[in-house]
Amino acid sequence: MDKKKVAVPLVCHGHSRPVVDLFYSPVTPDGFFLISASKDASPMLRNGETGDWIGTFEGHKGAVWSCCLDTNALRAASGSADFSAKVWDAIIGTELHSFEHKHIVRACAFSEDTHLLLTGGIEKILRTFDLNRPDAPPREIDKSPGSIRTVAWLHSDQTILSSCTDIGGVRLWDVRSGKIVQTLETKSPVTSAEVSQDGRYITTADGSSVKFWDANHFGLVKSYNMPCTVESASLEPKDGNKFVAGGEDMWVHVFDFHTGVEIACNKGHHGPVHCVRFSPGGESYASGSEDGTIRIWQMGPTATDDNEPYGTNGPTGKAKVGVNEVSHKIEGFHITKDGPSEKSTVT
Repeated sequence: MDKKKVAVPLVCHGHSRPVVDLFYSPVTPDGFFLISASKDASPMLRNGETGDWIGTFEGHKGAVWSCCLDTNALRAASGSADFSAKVWDAIIGTELHSFEHKHIVRACAFSEDTHLLLTGGIEKILRTFDLNRPDAPPREIDKSPGSIRTVAWLHSDQTILSSCTDIGGVRLWDVRSGKIVQTLETKSPVTSAEVSQDGRYITTADGSSVKFWDANHFGLVKSYNMPCTVESASLEPKDGNKFVAGGEDMWVHVFDFHTGVEIACNKGHHGPVHCVRFSPGGESYASGSEDGTIRIWQMGPTATDDNEPYGTNGPTGKAKVGVNEVSHKIEGFHITKDGPSEKSTVT
C-alpha cells in the first residue's frame, strides 16, 4: 500500500456559516493569534499556533465580511453586513467602538501604527477613523470606481490599497492627497490583496491568476495562471519561496514562487476555499471555507512515528494548550453552551 504522507490539518470548528476572511497577528510576547470572519456574524479569536479557540466577539447583527488584529494583537476589528465596523478589546472581548456606515462594510484594516482604522464597502467610500478620537468624523475618500472588496495599508501608512468587487485592478491611494497614484491592472476583479510582511510584494488573486507586484515600484514581478478559479492567495513570509492559493475546487494548493510549479495540493474542505493566509513565521497556513471550518496546515515535515504530527489537535480535536497560555485572553469573552469544539477548559 502506498505510504505517501497526506497532510493532516488541524481542523477548527465553531462557525455555523461560511468562513470568508482570516487574519494572523504578528508575533507578540504572548505568541500569535488568528481571527476569523464568518457569515454567522460572530468573529472568533484563536491561538494562531494551535488553533485553540479563545473567544467569540458578539455584537454584530449581520454577516461579518472582514476582520483584522492590530500590530500588538490588543485590538480586533470587523466589518459587517449590518452597516457597521466594530473595534474590540482583544484581551477581554468587549466592544470598544462601533462605526456606523450607510451600507455593507466589506473590508477593514488597522494602520501599522495602530492609530487608524480603514474601512471600505458597498458605498464606494474609503474611510479612516482616528481611534484616538473615535467620536470625530472619519476622513473620507469617495472616488473609488466601484464597491470596495479589499483594503490594506503600505509604505508606513502613507499609501492605501483597495480593490473592487465588480471591476478589475488594484488602486493605490496617496493618503495625504486622497488621489490614486497607481493602478495595478488585472482583467478580473481582485478578490484578495495582501502586502507581504517585509513590504516588498503585493500578492493578488483575481480568479484565473495569482500575481505578485513590486510594492514600491508597482511593476508586475510574477503572474501565474491557476489550475482552478482561486479566490485568495498568500505568500510565505519568511523565505518568500512558496505561496498558497485556494478557491472553487475546495483544495488548498501550494506553489513554488520562482517557477509557479504546484508542489502540494491539500484536500479536506467540503466547500470552496474563500481565504488562505500564512502564519507570521511561515511555519503554517490557514484556510477558511464555505463549509464553515478553518484548517491549519503545517509547512514542515510531518512526524512519521506514533507521535502526533506537529500542530494537530490530536485524535479528539482538543488542543493541547496550557490554561495559563490562554487564560489572559479568554476572560470576559462570551462563551455559549454549544461553543466551538476546541474550547479550552478554563477555571
